[in-house]
Amino acid sequence: MINKLVVENLRHRPIRTLLSVIAIAIQVTLVLALVGLSRGMLNDQARRAKGVGADILVRPPSGAVIISGGQMLARIIPAVIEKTPHVQIASGILTYGTDLFNYLTGVDLATFDKMSGGFQFVRGGGFKSPDDVMVDEYYAAQHRVRVGDTVNLINRPWHVSGVFVPGMLARVVVPLDTLQGLTANTGKVTMVYVKVDNSANINATIAALSERLKQYKIYSMEDYVTLFSPGNIPMLTQFIGVVIGLGVLVGFLVVFLSMYTAVLERTREIGVLKALGGSPGLILNILLRETALLAVAGSLLGIALAYGTRALIARLMPGTLIQAIVYDWWFYAAALALLGALLGAIYPGLKAARQDAIEALAYE
Repeated sequence: MINKLVVENLRHRPIRTLLSVIAIAIQVTLVLALVGLSRGMLNDQARRAKGVGADILVRPPSGAVIISGGQMLARIIPAVIEKTPHVQIASGILTYGTDLFNYLTGVDLATFDKMSGGFQFVRGGGFKSPDDVMVDEYYAAQHRVRVGDTVNLINRPWHVSGVFVPGMLARVVVPLDTLQGLTANTGKVTMVYVKVDNSANINATIAALSERLKQYKIYSMEDYVTLFSPGNIPMLTQFIGVVIGLGVLVGFLVVFLSMYTAVLERTREIGVLKALGGSPGLILNILLRETALLAVAGSLLGIALAYGTRALIARLMPGTLIQAIVYDWWFYAAALALLGALLGAIYPGLKAARQDAIEALAYE
């Protein structure tokens, strides 16, 4: 009987109910989209790093997971790294950020191809001149570029020589020498990928390199890809926490306003229930059940909308943003929505439960 009353109360005010559900859904979608973006982009970075085919990564002393600029002297490659036992080939790259999410990657294509097996091109091919650029399919689709087109990057034109299959290294690749000269990083690289002669020698090679390059960070690729998590990106976890807190606040305010106005509008109804013997607990129970139903409906809609945001991002910005579907966060997002909704309903519910039956019946 109570559940039927709850459903009818919500159906009686369809616009308010719909707006409340949509507001809660936006809160849930915001949480799922943000966590999905952080995880999706970090997982993509890890996949592309692993796709290089290297066994070991040599990085500068900087503790950041994502770095750019010439932070290492390239001469350590022939002078130290390639002279280390079991090292088969080493290839340095230079990354240079162009905005918050994109960067250019400079490679020496000859050594990189020997180590990785080379890029798989769907159209065009490798560099033929210092002004050539290679892009992956996602970047080409987002920016609508084809082989032979000219693109402007870091305030200069580049000729698109090839479009390659995504999943290795970067979205935009240029000649290492050219990028070094343009960014005042001549003779410098950001990191060095190393391939050994046998996977059984990886740990021994890491130990030998660590002895020779004491200040540098040296990882196996298996260990390196595990670093791509929100906890290892400065301020990312805190940012996600702030956004989640704002989402809970929005849910709280929306439900508070909805339930408060509902209590005012239903003052006479509450008076009738009390006159018929309804206890304060019954009144509070009805309002909290309505709130829980709104939160459940909003959570389900929010999860569905998260698929929509992923599809929209994949269509509009496949080369910039990647959103993962974070199934493990469905429960947390729904729980946060429910928490915010229940907090918003407590005061209106208590106000309704404390109303005097005679005053409520006389309310106009």
